[in-house]
Amino acid sequence: MDSTSLLQLAGGLGLFLFGMTLMSEGIEKAAGAKLRSILEMFTTNRVMGMIVGVVFTGIIQSSSACTAMVVSFVNSGLMNLYQAAGVIFGANIGTTITGQLVSFNLSKYAPLFLFIGVIMTMFIKKPTAQKIGQVVLGFGVLFMGIKTMSGSMEALNESGQISDILLGLTNPFIAVITGTVITAVVQSSSVTVSIVLLMAQQGLFGESANICLYIILGCNIGACTTALIASLAGKKDAKRAALIHLLFNIIGTILMFIALQVAMNPISNVIHAVSADNGRFVANAHTIFKVVQVLVLLPFSGLIVKLTYLFVPGEDKKVGYREVHTLKYIGDKVVFNPATAVVGVIKELERMAELAGENLNRAMNALITLDQEDIDEVYEVEENINFLNKAITDYMVKINQTTLPIEDLKSIGALFHVANDIERVGDHAENIADAAANRKKNNISISKDAQRELGQMLDMVNDCYRYSVEMFAHGKEEHMQDIIDLENRIDVMERELQQAHVDRLTKNQCTPEAGMIFSDIVSGLERIADHSVNIAFSISENEKEG
Repeated sequence: MDSTSLLQLAGGLGLFLFGMTLMSEGIEKAAGAKLRSILEMFTTNRVMGMIVGVVFTGIIQSSSACTAMVVSFVNSGLMNLYQAAGVIFGANIGTTITGQLVSFNLSKYAPLFLFIGVIMTMFIKKPTAQKIGQVVLGFGVLFMGIKTMSGSMEALNESGQISDILLGLTNPFIAVITGTVITAVVQSSSVTVSIVLLMAQQGLFGESANICLYIILGCNIGACTTALIASLAGKKDAKRAALIHLLFNIIGTILMFIALQVAMNPISNVIHAVSADNGRFVANAHTIFKVVQVLVLLPFSGLIVKLTYLFVPGEDKKVGYREVHTLKYIGDKVVFNPATAVVGVIKELERMAELAGENLNRAMNALITLDQEDIDEVYEVEENINFLNKAITDYMVKINQTTLPIEDLKSIGALFHVANDIERVGDHAENIADAAANRKKNNISISKDAQRELGQMLDMVNDCYRYSVEMFAHGKEEHMQDIIDLENRIDVMERELQQAHVDRLTKNQCTPEAGMIFSDIVSGLERIADHSVNIAFSISENEKEG
């Protein structure tokens, strides 16, 4: 066996893997946020989810990447298992597109793709164009790898040794195991199928090309490795999502294995009839197998989901938004995926915002009732808000150094400001609790008129804050004008209440101590409204600048 040919094969495989990685990362960076939105919007039923899975995986050229993203969605509560099942089924069809591209032998165009990709990445400064250039460059590198591997296989075929080994692979079960193991190692069924395809094109299987069909079945099982590994650190539903992928491929492989054992010749003849050569035979077989598996198993996807509960029983401990010093959507216990990392941050910030808003009302209630339990709880919740602020900020620093989609990278700076604005709302609530404690300790009274005015201002601030958090977290812009109007009215009200406070002081209708408390709280509520506006327009303003 020629060592030079083996080195050439290894080098070609390296180029192929590197090209696929470049393409996948480039697409995720350039369009990851849009693709994520598609996943969120169009997975309401199994059939639509399946279609989205096909398109999504066909674009990013990796069922492993798609499934890993779905696992992270499920882990974060953005998608349920029944929605995930449809996408995962579709991803299994989408992953066959790589084999189809390889079978058309586009290697002669690889230098052109390389040239265009290098020009775009090196000489065009616009980030989006650079990422598209990375995709084109990856495409060129991938086909250079194919060309290199194809050349090495010609030499290996001439030596006869590899061909003898492959001709000796006649046991269908061993062929399935071989495909499974190789794919589990390289973590890409596209790579294994492409290698088998190139071998078939070079005639390395001789007239026993049908054994390729069993190797392909094994590739499907091995492709589940990435999602299974990604789910290990996740919650139980994340593990179940990865198991959906595994069970689909195991069940599908068993069904196709039986079909091939019973009717190999008719099935092989049908595939050969629509294939121009052995390479196209392998690519078409891969696609046909996947389509048949999806058509057969999609009606039973609900049963497959239920089956995962047998392997992963029980439920995770529910983390509520009040859970102390605990992250719910991000952190070490959550499956990390660059395409969904910022979504997790936004959900965690929403949770932090709910705590701050609730704490504000608790503090205002304590100011009037002088309830010591409320005062103490304000301080406890404020500690939790401070913990979340630091943990979320640290996480954003960490993910900012990863391969985030361009749109998400643009929003990271704004999210740092949002975390700070929410933390300042929490600080104002703590200031009000301090005022309540001071009032209780020194027996300071606040007039009914002052209490009524503070209540009216708090109602307006609550509305402004609630609308702002909804606009930030969910993109609900129907209250955009309400937020602006409320903030203006609160500014006017703050000036009016400060003047009313001065009038009461001059008429000796309140004490200086009570007046200071009233004035400070009115100013604090007005600043909370300002922070609310910052939160509402944080991402939208950032997008306009980008």
